[in-house]
Amino acid sequence: MILSMKQFFVVALAAGLFVGLAGCDNRRQAETSQAVASEKMPKIEFAEAGVHDFGTIMEGDTVEHVFKFTNTGQYPLIINNITASCGCTTPEWPREPIAPGSASSIKVRFNSRGKSGEQNKTVTIFANTEPAMTDLQFKVLVQPKGDPTKTS
Repeated sequence: MILSMKQFFVVALAAGLFVGLAGCDNRRQAETSQAVASEKMPKIEFAEAGVHDFGTIMEGDTVEHVFKFTNTGQYPLIINNITASCGCTTPEWPREPIAPGSASSIKVRFNSRGKSGEQNKTVTIFANTEPAMTDLQFKVLVQPKGDPTKTS
């Protein structure tokens, strides 16, 4: 009877190891599948890197810049939404899917009314990419308008 208890223990241990190894293999397969899918996901690649510099403008001026990009992934790129860090910044983006290998652009307009000094703004893109959020940044130096009631 002691021998059969040992045999039972060995069989149970072997079965537990088999189930554990099979679970690890499933996890490994899932990680591999996720990596392959991630490589095929839409990718938004911008023509210019870094922070766009509008330079110096006068308070009240409006400036705009077109950020060009390409979908370098293998599936259509869909921009769900774009948010700006303040109401003075207005983004315009394509509402239709961008096919793999196709180029498009995002126009960002900045209105400096009521602003002065150095302004650093961020526009966040929400899309079906990995990662799901991409930031565009720009800076501009806003010179205050002179007081029109003062004379030289």
